[in-house]
Amino acid sequence: MESVILKKAGFQFSELAKERLIICIRLVCMFLFLYTAYAKTVDHDRFLKGLSKVHIIKRFVVYISWFVPFGEILTSILILIPQTAKWGLYAFTGLMTLFTGYIISALLWEKKLPCHCGGAIEKLSWGQHIWFNLAFILLAIIALWLIKSKYIFKNYKK
Repeated sequence: MESVILKKAGFQFSELAKERLIICIRLVCMFLFLYTAYAKTVDHDRFLKGLSKVHIIKRFVVYISWFVPFGEILTSILILIPQTAKWGLYAFTGLMTLFTGYIISALLWEKKLPCHCGGAIEKLSWGQHIWFNLAFILLAIIALWLIKSKYIFKNYKK
């Protein structure tokens, strides 16, 4: 009879630790989007005025001013529900990547750079903002990787 021995790589998380880390990352991502969506909705006129100063999106500013907070809230709801959390994290990663691309393009093509992200996040410099976004993208990718590895190992142990 032939047996297969799998060597596990160096650092390993228990299933409980993976689950807790995934939940923590989900909550952090969800609260970030809820916080910024709240700030953009409560002071919508300010958010709209800030967006209208950016030439590369000027034609779509009214739609964007409502789509962004709505997308953040919808993504937060997806992240909250365990059955849709994976899709919520994909949406979070996509939106954060889009926001980061927007910041980079504004840095390249805009003369004056208004920030209208909402709340304390507006206090960040543009460079800090990019690093902040990249850190959250990385967190979401880690959570997605943990979800995938949890699923693979659960089905593989049969």
